[in-house]
Amino acid sequence: MAARKPFLGPVEIDEDLTELLRVAKETRVTDEQLHEQRVSFAFGNAPDSDLITKDSVRAASKRIRLVEV
Repeated sequence: MAARKPFLGPVEIDEDLTELLRVAKETRVTDEQLHEQRVSFAFGNAPDSDLITKDSVRAASKRIRLVEV
């Protein structure tokens, strides 16, 4: 079994990271930022193809809508 020694014991708190997390927690995401995150997610999960670009995913995201049933 792998040694887990580095993960045992007290952990030092990184003050810079703590501050970044505090700022991120208070930051509101705009609708445009959320849309770009969705486009990026869809593009990253699309099959490899020269036909699929971020711009084509962005255009499709404006045409295709899901309907609640």
